[in-house]
Amino acid sequence: MEKRRNSRNDTLERTPAPTKPISDLATESAPTYSPQRMKKVLVAMSGGVDSSVAALLLKKQGHDIEAAYMKNWINEDNILGDCPWQQDIEDASAVADTLGIPFRVVNLMQEYRARIVDYLLDGYQNGVTPNPDVMCNREIKFGALLDYAQAEGFDQIATGHYAQLQPTENGTPAIHEGADPNKDQTYFLAMMRPKQVARARFPVGHLQKSELRRLAEEAKLPNAHKKDSQGICFIGNIKMQDFLRQYVPERPGPIARAEDRQVLGEHPGLHYFTIGQRKGIGIPSNADHQNYVVVGKEIQTNTLLISFEAPSAPGLYSSRCQVSQLSFTGTPPPDKAQLEAKVRYRDPRVSIQYLRTGEDAAEIVFHQPQRALALGQVLALYDGSQLLGGAIYTKIHQSTS
Repeated sequence: MEKRRNSRNDTLERTPAPTKPISDLATESAPTYSPQRMKKVLVAMSGGVDSSVAALLLKKQGHDIEAAYMKNWINEDNILGDCPWQQDIEDASAVADTLGIPFRVVNLMQEYRARIVDYLLDGYQNGVTPNPDVMCNREIKFGALLDYAQAEGFDQIATGHYAQLQPTENGTPAIHEGADPNKDQTYFLAMMRPKQVARARFPVGHLQKSELRRLAEEAKLPNAHKKDSQGICFIGNIKMQDFLRQYVPERPGPIARAEDRQVLGEHPGLHYFTIGQRKGIGIPSNADHQNYVVVGKEIQTNTLLISFEAPSAPGLYSSRCQVSQLSFTGTPPPDKAQLEAKVRYRDPRVSIQYLRTGEDAAEIVFHQPQRALALGQVLALYDGSQLLGGAIYTKIHQSTS
């Protein structure tokens, strides 16, 4: 393991030894959930206020904690946008100093490039819309970092996610939605495995955001008023289009009206667009109070399909879909069940019929048609407030209603 001093803030940076693949992690049995026993916990601190308060609460509870910043990306290619990793490290280190806990920087750049960046670029190059934030939690925070933490003698990883853990009848933990409905982040945890859930802690999930800010202020945390970060998971405030422009070659093609395939213009590349997109299409509307929306991407012909926003727009609304890569946070639901799902982040739960069709595949029927489902994105499955797991959209059927 490489160890060196970081001259900017004199924190220890460590590069973990090669970690086990995620498939191995998924097959290991989960330990019994025992929140009462004091744990040795590594807190994944991003420099933001949420993970800082997570560390604050764990320390107050008496756990043996240390803080770690995951160094995943440093914007070596000078992509337009703000990638403030140095400032984030300084903020996280300052919080650790305030709390009186050890702080380290864990270099996961190699793992992040292989597991997240390559996945993201491959998806866009193949015409689908990947979700790096969901995969980052499974593959990096509760994947590579968890492997590192266990090798270093830690029992668990703690994060600032707005999610709650509650014990099930057999003593294993189940993920439930955060208490603040405007901040709930369980959707981003949908692809986690039971072993990962058992090693996770979400100390701030019971709080409202306003309460969390107040706790940060009372503890005089130096980042108590820091704005929440936006952008690609752990890359910073970089616009997705700028990121893609750097790594995915442009491939211009026609923009056609979905109803009659009349060509209306040209697009720079299908990877810049997603289903349901209204802005940035570049085709002015020729009708009052009607706007074009992206309703399809034809990979074979490199054609972007658009239509006026309406329930009848071809391909915009879906009543049924197929999903694959099923992943469950605990015990899987019955092969046929009435469940709920979030079709994307910040959308409310909707009623679905779930029918398992294979080892890692299922058919989903929505009780009400859903707008703008995109291949490659994540569907999160719920039983009430409990997160059951998630899957990837692989085929979407147009609504017939």
